Amino acid sequence: MASQAATSKILDTLILSDLHLGADMSRARDALRVLREHRYRRLILLGDIFADLNFGRLKKEHWKFLGFIRKLSNPKRKVEVVWVEGNHDHGLAPIMSHLVGVRVYQEYQWEYQGLRHIAAHGHQFDGFSVRNVRISYWIGTRLYLQLQKWDTKNKALTRFLDRLGTRWQRLSSKVAEGALAHARHHHAARIFCGHTHSALHQRDEQHGIDYFNCGAWIDAHPTYITVGEDGVRIHEYVERSGDLHAAEEQKPADAEHQELEDEGGLLNGEIEDVEHEGVAT
Repeated sequence: MASQAATSKILDTLILSDLHLGADMSRARDALRVLREHRYRRLILLGDIFADLNFGRLKKEHWKFLGFIRKLSNPKRKVEVVWVEGNHDHGLAPIMSHLVGVRVYQEYQWEYQGLRHIAAHGHQFDGFSVRNVRISYWIGTRLYLQLQKWDTKNKALTRFLDRLGTRWQRLSSKVAEGALAHARHHHAARIFCGHTHSALHQRDEQHGIDYFNCGAWIDAHPTYITVGEDGVRIHEYVERSGDLHAAEEQKPADAEHQELEDEGGLLNGEIEDVEHEGVAT
């Protein structure tokens, strides 16, 4: 796994997954730093960008991340912004275009260097999640969000339980197997997923297909993926002293909300009209 480093090269694609905006553990500020440090033609937000549909949980840094996405989606930036729906994002598609100016896909495909690439969140290949939507929501999402509030500042217990749940359900192997089969069916050379919260690269040597999972941004060691002339790389974000956004963060929260509303045309009334429901993990 590559260490994090800013690059002057223009990447074909940068991929982030599982930010879970609205959750106490979301590393939105650090994810925003990654977006600002790199140059890319395409940004893929690979699902579970929100923890649930309750916009009241969003903090100042979460609104700032959304505001940057809104700016990035401006055609003048010449960056294609792709939002692939995750199980936590389900139900947000009707308002996403208005909120941040991007289209929401169930699955996204593109060609690069003569190879077909697929981006899918990965919950499609998680049988437990598909079969137990309501159980997963009440036991998974709601309890998980509450546990984060009870946990210590570094969220050690919550992160441990997150890793334990992934291993218990064998999510990484299940999603990888399902994704590789899906890629074979669609004659793709590479497929990218999130959902498991665990970064991974697995290769199907027989068919020459690579599966990549870009991990999550609620972990102590968040990861992301770049696709470019140097191939596909999984990067681990390394926290550094100093904050690129220190000056901006002195602004009051109301200013952050107003900034996003001015850019995206989103009114407070429209936020309140969003159905405040979660969706299973």
